[in-house]
Amino acid sequence: MQNKLFNNENTNNKAFIVGKIKGEARKTHQIEGEWFYELFAEVERRSQVPDLIPVTIPERLVESKDIDLADGNLLAVKGEFRSYNRQEEEKSKLILYFFAKDTMNEEEREEFASDRDNVNQITLTGFICDKPIYRKTPFGREICDALVAVNRGKFNRSDYLPCIFWGRNAQYISKQQVGTKLHIEGRIQSREYTKCFDDGRKEVRTAYEISCRSVKAERDSSSTSIDIEPMQAM
Repeated sequence: MQNKLFNNENTNNKAFIVGKIKGEARKTHQIEGEWFYELFAEVERRSQVPDLIPVTIPERLVESKDIDLADGNLLAVKGEFRSYNRQEEEKSKLILYFFAKDTMNEEEREEFASDRDNVNQITLTGFICDKPIYRKTPFGREICDALVAVNRGKFNRSDYLPCIFWGRNAQYISKQQVGTKLHIEGRIQSREYTKCFDDGRKEVRTAYEISCRSVKAERDSSSTSIDIEPMQAM
């Protein structure tokens, strides 16, 4: 991923999205005296079925950049894809969200908003922290899921991000060991699924993950990589 948005940055987690605000932006919580807004951004993709991505924005960024968080307005932000654990019914649930650190300028918005392939990008450097799960779809498409731990730098903590790989990349990742360092390029993806309960109830839920189009693995002093064409939206 080579573009000016990521020039002169030195971080393991770099992302940007361009989309429309969907629904109401809510001021939800305060950390060390600073308030944060939470909202959803509707980001287009090839299939014309948009990704609906949860976004957290610091109030200081909203005020300093004069961002209008009204429903339907364009949102063009740069930041990181993060995670935290939330306790729900005596279980720990992994919560994923886009954390906005800056906005795009007018030139950047015009350049990227006009191209569906360019409105949702992320690069990560992290480590496989659980055994990858390889499977095939009913149509024979190869998929591999891996949980990747990404260091948040000065915060002395990690974000745990579900990543999904396709085709040859799925085969490749399925053979990697826990602890392998990965360099990933892809996009943030949302998808709905149905949760079935023992009492017969069903509930539609939304999962978030990184849909990876290229990956490079490092182990000790050696490294190898494979790139495949960007996947079609599922």
